[in-house]
Amino acid sequence: LSCLKVMKSLNILYSIIVCSAAVQVDGFLSLSKCHNSRRPFLKNTEIHNNADDSSNNDEIELNPILSSVKPSKTVEIFSLVKELQAQGQSVTSLCVGEPDFSPPKAVLEAAQKALVDNDTKYTALTGTIALREAIAADLKKRKGIHYDPNTEIVVSNGAKQAVYQGILATVGVGDKVLIPAPYWPSYPEMVRLTGAEPIILQTEAKDGFQLTPKILQDALEKHDNVKLLIFCNPSNPTGCVHYEERVKELAEVLQKHPKVWVLADEIYERLIYSEDGATCPAFAAHLPDRTMTVNGFSKAYAMTGFRLGYLAAPAKLAKAVATLQSQFTSCAGSVSQAAGVAALTQVPEEELQEKFTEMKSKRDYVLERLEKMPHVQVDVPPQGAFYILPDISHYLTTERDDTKFCVDLLQNYKLALVPGSAFGASGKIRISYATSLEELVTAMDKLEKYLQDL
Repeated sequence: LSCLKVMKSLNILYSIIVCSAAVQVDGFLSLSKCHNSRRPFLKNTEIHNNADDSSNNDEIELNPILSSVKPSKTVEIFSLVKELQAQGQSVTSLCVGEPDFSPPKAVLEAAQKALVDNDTKYTALTGTIALREAIAADLKKRKGIHYDPNTEIVVSNGAKQAVYQGILATVGVGDKVLIPAPYWPSYPEMVRLTGAEPIILQTEAKDGFQLTPKILQDALEKHDNVKLLIFCNPSNPTGCVHYEERVKELAEVLQKHPKVWVLADEIYERLIYSEDGATCPAFAAHLPDRTMTVNGFSKAYAMTGFRLGYLAAPAKLAKAVATLQSQFTSCAGSVSQAAGVAALTQVPEEELQEKFTEMKSKRDYVLERLEKMPHVQVDVPPQGAFYILPDISHYLTTERDDTKFCVDLLQNYKLALVPGSAFGASGKIRISYATSLEELVTAMDKLEKYLQDL
């Protein structure tokens, strides 16, 4: 029994802390690593009762912080996906935030060259100077923000590691962290792992799911000891974009609260679909001394398997983050870093824009199909990222919440979506349209049929 408790605890930790093996993708645990695929609906408090387990080591205690950390609800969905696939069944999945296109040719060639040239050794802890200089140049050129590549940039094993290290470097027991909802499921759990308390800020559809200055100001006045705001722009899962004027307004509120850091997760900032050509602003342009800018290569360059991200911050904080990374994973992979340099210096903007245009077309197709489904409401059409968060509350009952909705949809129609409650948005479902158009057609047909049959 004790061993099973340990395994369950490791399951929780693996779902939160990123490593170079990328155990979790967008909130989903790797079943082969840390979940029993034959029991996909275990509740948080349920433990296997194995009659053959005669060990009696209940006196061995686990870290008490684990009692406050929950595995994502979406484990249920992903577990069932893997079980169905293991049975040879075909499942249409729109649950993972991973572009379906390949990395640019220049990226693949750079990775191949690094291997051939035996560029396979440890690099500097914070990344190669070539990559850090490329990151600094890119941020200066596109975003107008300045970072010293020698002291203010830390390259990590994916942006997720950068997010966790940024949180851990700035908050601890007794501190509070503001998180606008809907949110990426890992944010509050990462905060809990530090011993801090996540404070969820509810945004509203009438505001485009944007964090307003009033919501932010009210939260800062209500809660003592707020040390951090986590700000994802564009948003996962709503796809809403906070443009220049709104970001400036939020920064002005924070100017009055000098002890609050900002973790600006801008991993989707290249994926913007505005008609007027507006871009996603950098929060650091308005609050440079207290902003950690997190970004990476998975979304814009489709380099998910390379596990490459970074954090850019004032030197004091960047040094603290580097210290943490030195005890977690050390440097990011050398081959991945060589590929990252190519992504930032050799991939033409036109090549990226072609992929972004394709993504917008997929978004438009899904929105068009959803609009024709009775009682399905898209409160705010997404302007960025590659997610849609439609409201399906009309089809829910006391026995069928959004999680049960998604489980039934997967079991009976072989379509995998994510319940909105996993993102702090009960009554909704999250759809990732970062897949082929053919797959989207099949997925929308299945969803439509399921709703008709309810």
